[in-house]
Amino acid sequence: MVHPTIQDFTIIGINHWDAPVEVRERFSLDAASKLKMLEGARREGIDSMFVVSTCNRTEVFAHKATTSELIRLLTTYSNGSLDDFHEYGFELEGQRAINHLFKVATGLDSQILGDLQIVKQVKEGYELSAEKEMISGELHRLIQHVFRAHKRSRNETSLGHGAATVAYAAVKFAMRTFDNLINKNILLVGTGKIGKVTCKNLVNLGASKLTLVNRTRDRAEFVADKFNLEVADMENLPEQIADADLVIVATGASEPIIRPEHMQVAMERPKFKVMLDLSVPRNIDPKVAALDFVDVANMDMLSDVTDEAYKKREEEVPLVKKIIDDEYNNYKLWLNEQRVVPTIKALTQRFESIREDELNFFKNKIETNDFDKIDNMTRRIVNKIAAYSIEHLRDHHESDEVAEMVAKMFKLEAANGHE
Repeated sequence: MVHPTIQDFTIIGINHWDAPVEVRERFSLDAASKLKMLEGARREGIDSMFVVSTCNRTEVFAHKATTSELIRLLTTYSNGSLDDFHEYGFELEGQRAINHLFKVATGLDSQILGDLQIVKQVKEGYELSAEKEMISGELHRLIQHVFRAHKRSRNETSLGHGAATVAYAAVKFAMRTFDNLINKNILLVGTGKIGKVTCKNLVNLGASKLTLVNRTRDRAEFVADKFNLEVADMENLPEQIADADLVIVATGASEPIIRPEHMQVAMERPKFKVMLDLSVPRNIDPKVAALDFVDVANMDMLSDVTDEAYKKREEEVPLVKKIIDDEYNNYKLWLNEQRVVPTIKALTQRFESIREDELNFFKNKIETNDFDKIDNMTRRIVNKIAAYSIEHLRDHHESDEVAEMVAKMFKLEAANGHE
């Protein structure tokens, strides 16, 4: 009989450690592409996988699928090529794949150590696959241990202390150029998840001359009302850029929001400005960086390693790794125990079948109104007898010989895979 093992898990992907932003954006997947990829996987016989696609990574984690199958899916449903993947991508199997998933979810593998957003993105990928019934029991159980490791890393260590987000790193990056943000004209384009957190960080650091722009003006006004900020229309983007000292762009657009034509007004009255692109695919056209009065920074240039909060989080890494080891070992124990689950189920069914047959034989011969009590008593006796065999099976879950012996003793043919 084929038993579930750690080796059944695989992961492939592109991330910030090896792939520059221009490569990562080609492999980036929007919501529609993720759905198409899941549907394509199902057609190919893969029925347990999920996808995480963020500004820093696009990774595919699967149960009982080969890395070559996953690579083919990713290059089919993204704009990335096979050559790009072989140059910049990675593929992991077994324990290394599982360990990577733990590190991603706890923020150990993030550009910003202890990233507070990444676990939400892992959950979104998992929940999308769960909705499509593409999560096996083994993968579901693993994910519960992964989420528990994340929760423990926040409760039992100080890894989550301090602002560990891309949005915070962006604001800190800007403050390396500007001593303070109090008198700077700031333009924030995009009021989605990252945009809202960026806005809050800017306000907390003293920014008051802050204007918000969003494709849907209502969303910008909703955020602006919370902090008493200005809102501008997308049509006025060139004028807003020209007036700004700092421009931050964080949208989910698949094409650049700020292109060379949006810089015409700024070119007529040039003044130095920093432009931060927090999006993948990039939302600021790379050609904009050619202007001599503009400093453009993308995701690859952000880091909070000089921040005191980072150094404190770094000290917690060994403790988080210990938590990961604990949860991995707990999962491995559960997975190994699944080897004897079919035998246990077959054994309990056999005992119950014997009990019911005997009860039915004597049912018409017993002149008593206490049949329910007899039924309950016999069930308790059978359960206690079965418990010893079940305990022995669990204690020897790594031995096929014990399961086979029990199966032969009680003629549990189905448990041995003989239908």
